[in-house]
Amino acid sequence: MGIQLKRAYDPPAKGDGFRVLVDRMWPRGLSKDVLKLDLWLKEVGPSTALRKWFNHDPAKWDEFRTRYFQELDAHTNEVRMLRDKMRAGPVTILFGSKEQRFNNAVVLNEYLECHRAK
Repeated sequence: MGIQLKRAYDPPAKGDGFRVLVDRMWPRGLSKDVLKLDLWLKEVGPSTALRKWFNHDPAKWDEFRTRYFQELDAHTNEVRMLRDKMRAGPVTILFGSKEQRFNNAVVLNEYLECHRAK
């Protein structure tokens, strides 16, 4: 499975493969043409309540991961579609956050790896 994480604000690259945005909110200041997006899968982004509670606070990271995993469990069709895309070729998960280590794309990637066999 080929997957990489990338800020939505980073320029597209040839090796990105299938580019999917996984935030519920569109990244500020970016047009669809600039983003070069294949899919906006906002359903797999954390709920508004969870996103606001977390607010990229590293002290809340473990609890955020736990809660976000629970939310992802409810989106089996979307997760299955992502896995299918990953089997077909490279996938780039795009996120809007400035925070590179503590964001939903990191957790989604971990979720996809942990639940690979499902």
